[in-house]
Amino acid sequence: MAAKRIAQSAINWSAMAEKVSESQRPMFNAFKLKSDQYLRRVMANPENPPAIDWAYYQTRVAVPGLVESFKKQYEGLQVPYPADKVSAQVDAQEKEMQVSIKEFVAASNRRVMDAEAELKTWASVLPFSQMTMEDYAEAFPDKAWNAANPTFWPHDEASQQEPVKAEH
Repeated sequence: MAAKRIAQSAINWSAMAEKVSESQRPMFNAFKLKSDQYLRRVMANPENPPAIDWAYYQTRVAVPGLVESFKKQYEGLQVPYPADKVSAQVDAQEKEMQVSIKEFVAASNRRVMDAEAELKTWASVLPFSQMTMEDYAEAFPDKAWNAANPTFWPHDEASQQEPVKAEH
């Protein structure tokens, strides 16, 4: 019977452990240990509280009507359970986040594909240690030195002057 009350909140620790990075493994293990300790404490208690033997107390208590009064009050006791007001909000946020997560995963996959394409491009370029100036000009025409259009230090766009056209 006690397993029924825990079955709804069972955690798949192995699936969660796969998602934890090595740097956070000690914190995860501490969290799991604390959770297991709480679970053992809950499982040590019975599912329902023990029944009160009112007849035993009836024979032992000398004040007439006291046990009946306690029994009536005990059985009439209703502990109000707080109403669930936030589950709908949490579910709505979860649905919104699922959309955001899917968009993020799609964008990340596009970035991965772009990075892999750039890696292939760089793999096809000669290593700089083996490159001549002509190879560099062929591989990077926008960055190579051009005698027809020299640049000025510090060689950024803001520091460049417009080429002077010769008048004839």
